[in-house]
Amino acid sequence: MKLDVRTAQPYSVFIENGVLDRVGEIARESRKPGAKAMVISDSNVFPLYGERVKASLERAGFPVSTFVFPAGEPQKQISTVCGMYRALSEAGFTRTDFIVTLGGGVAGDMGGFAAATFLRGMAFLQVPTTLLAQVDASVGGKTGVDLPFGKNLVGAFHQPFAVAADPQALKSLPEHFFRDGMGEVIKYGCIDDAPLFEALEAGTALQDLEDVLARCVRSKIRFVEEDTRDTGRRMILNFGHTFGHALEKLHNFQELSHGEAVGIGMVMACQVGEKLGVTPAGTAERVREVLKRYGLPTQDRFTWGQVVEATALDKKSDGSTLRLILLSAIGESRIHPIDREELLGLL
Repeated sequence: MKLDVRTAQPYSVFIENGVLDRVGEIARESRKPGAKAMVISDSNVFPLYGERVKASLERAGFPVSTFVFPAGEPQKQISTVCGMYRALSEAGFTRTDFIVTLGGGVAGDMGGFAAATFLRGMAFLQVPTTLLAQVDASVGGKTGVDLPFGKNLVGAFHQPFAVAADPQALKSLPEHFFRDGMGEVIKYGCIDDAPLFEALEAGTALQDLEDVLARCVRSKIRFVEEDTRDTGRRMILNFGHTFGHALEKLHNFQELSHGEAVGIGMVMACQVGEKLGVTPAGTAERVREVLKRYGLPTQDRFTWGQVVEATALDKKSDGSTLRLILLSAIGESRIHPIDREELLGLL
């Protein structure tokens, strides 16, 4: 399956079994013969798929270097990206060469940021191997790293030249990483796809995983094409993320995964929406029950006050005003500006 993304730099998302062996073929469609490729991956994913992707690139005529970093969100920092810069420099990479990011959201975000900034910008190809990355993080051009006081606070918008998502890679995914990705799948049902949410409620959605991937990616593409730079309607994709990112920060980017944090954040957003009269009563409970069905947490030990305080550096803030994403109904969403003091008064 091929889905086209019509941004200023158009590209395609390939969702197909076995596409890991076609990465070189896909790259050859837009990269010049003999261009160098660097595969950036982590210590969990590269041993599983690194040699397959490297062999595919070499068959297509691309000399391949590799950069493998220790797996985990704590590695998503500037120092790791500086290691990538060094590797690219030592291998003599130029703007006509390219990066291939192989792995989950951490590899894609950091490798994409290295591509956006090394030599002021070079091409990159996303090869997501986690559910979270296949349905969300690999599409849309957001790249970046965390800082000690906030998630994704340093980054750039830089679209890949292609995305190659192999559903078969999810078979090797540990269960907790699959659950993590389900947080984003549920998000898409909440904000844009009521039938998907209802299938998730009924427990039938995952009978056709490739269809779930495609539905989520189609939703993401619609938002990205309308608002590439995340200044308007694309913010809706951050449903659950304002509170979720705050929770990740409070947990020092450990213990609580991204999908888990977003799931709790979605419940919190629905609770706020219900108190404001924006979200229909009972919506928070429906979202909570779907999260439970897929093994995700629905609450956390931190208080509302602590979570709201931790939103101070939220990228969607305007001074003391948060742009919360709230549900008008399951499958319908809106941006709702609210002052932090007003928010605390509701809770």
